[in-house]
Amino acid sequence: MDYCYDYFFYCKPFVTPLQTCHGLWSERRGIIIQLRDQQGNIGKGEIAPLSWFGSETIEQATQFCSQLDTKFNPQIIDQIPNNLPCCQFAFESALVNLEKVANNSPITNLDYNLSSNYQIYLVNHPWNYSYLLPTGLAALQSIQTKVAQQHNTFKQKIGVQSFEQERSLIKELMSYLPTQGKLRLDANGGLNLETTKRWLEFAELENELEHKIELIEQPLPPEDFSTLLALSQQFKTAIALDESVANLTQLQSCYQQGWRGVYVLKAAIMGSPRRLAQWLQTHPIDALFSSVFETAIGRQNVLELAVKWGNPNRALGFGVNHWFQE
Repeated sequence: MDYCYDYFFYCKPFVTPLQTCHGLWSERRGIIIQLRDQQGNIGKGEIAPLSWFGSETIEQATQFCSQLDTKFNPQIIDQIPNNLPCCQFAFESALVNLEKVANNSPITNLDYNLSSNYQIYLVNHPWNYSYLLPTGLAALQSIQTKVAQQHNTFKQKIGVQSFEQERSLIKELMSYLPTQGKLRLDANGGLNLETTKRWLEFAELENELEHKIELIEQPLPPEDFSTLLALSQQFKTAIALDESVANLTQLQSCYQQGWRGVYVLKAAIMGSPRRLAQWLQTHPIDALFSSVFETAIGRQNVLELAVKWGNPNRALGFGVNHWFQE
């Protein structure tokens, strides 16, 4: 059966540009895919590229979408090349959602409130979110606000300023954490080996008193995998792979090379959700699902994977809505 196909662009500016070691990110641009059957049922998916992670660019995704006929044969989905992982994710998700609507099945088992406490629930089980803090001193006000709202897991970017500046900020942020609070440090692969060791040593020392630093995300770039693996065995503080596992092939490779630590999975840029789920079903890992600042359409599809295959003891990396205007 062929479906009617259409696509739409969106652009959402950040309230404040997000600063990482990759530079400043001022807006989220993406594409919404829509499939409609003859009965008028609609399924949507989202293309939310993150090209500096290795996904296609928004221009490449646009070129692919524009060449498709308005009469869409679902067999095309299996022919989308692996160098267009966001397109794979979006079209497959749209088809699955359409089939659920057509069969009167719920699109999702999730009931989540995006405008208040950002918790999601599955069978009355709460999944907390980790909240991304702004860089610099603005993080201090932000964490106090979120703690007052009963949130307890936060993420702070590092590798943007000097180690000494960021260490001072991290220590102050930790002083605001509640008793069960956790802080994640995300380097986006922007540190060198010396600075990575300094952060790990700092975390070890701080965690001797109170275990507040949950993990350090991707301190070194993906090409330094063997060094990351050695460090993960040398230090007690958890190291999480992020940029190293930007797609399913990389995830499989890191697993085969012996990584048994935390995996940050940005499913919206990893390609086919069906193939990802099939692999996760036979390879139990410490999976932490994370956002790429997608809209509610893409987020819904990622969260369905997260509640099935994510580690329920780790807050999901989806506390990012406060980065956009309501």
